[in-house]
Formats: sequence, structure tokens, C-alpha cells
Amino acid sequence: MGPKLACPIMSTIAMISDKWKVVIICKLKGGTLRFNELMRALHGITQKVLTSQLRELEEDGLVARKIYAEVPPRVEYSLTPLGETLIPVLEQLEQWAQTHSEEVMRARERAKAKRNGEKTAVVS
Repeated sequence: MGPKLACPIMSTIAMISDKWKVVIICKLKGGTLRFNELMRALHGITQKVLTSQLRELEEDGLVARKIYAEVPPRVEYSLTPLGETLIPVLEQLEQWAQTHSEEVMRARERAKAKRNGEKTAVVS
């Protein structure tokens, strides 16, 4: 067992913080998918990265992999019961992002303008 991080939230964020992990989890919330279905659903991901991300999610107990003894072998991925418990949390995060995205973008623009020495209007 690896070293335990002092804060459980930091451990959880570290577990899902890679670029594709949350997206993979969200794609699998719709049900079981084969590797190639995931590849097609995740535009821009490479086979190597998808393999690595799925392997890590499996090691963390969030994703289950089922291999069928066929030629060629068929491999399917699905969320485990533990992985499914992340769905409401991710949905809340998505709702927060939708609610506050404009506010965040305005804050970024103000910060950028400040760095560039521009005067900005005070917005309350």
C-alpha cells in the first residue's frame, strides 16, 4: 500500500486529477463500453494514454475491466459500485461550473488586465 496522504480530499483529487480520468468516468456513467468505443468517445486521447488511465482507475477500484475469451479478445469497461459513488459528486462539480463559469471568466479577465497594467472597472 502506498503512502497515505494527510488529507483525504487531496488523495481523492490526486486520484482523479489526470486530464482524462473524470471524462472517462463520466463516459462510463452511461454504462459499459468497449475500449474502442471509449477511444471514439474521447476525441484527442491516444491509445497509450487511455490504456494507462483505465489501468490506474482500475487499480483505484473505480473501473472494472472484463475480458471475454474470444478471438480477438473483447474487453469491456464499467464503473464499479465505488466508481458510481463519484457520479453525484462530479455532477455537483459540473453544476457549480455551469453556475459560476461566467464569474470565473470575468475574474480571470480582471486579473489579466491587472497584470498588463490596464485599468479595470470595479464590478461588485
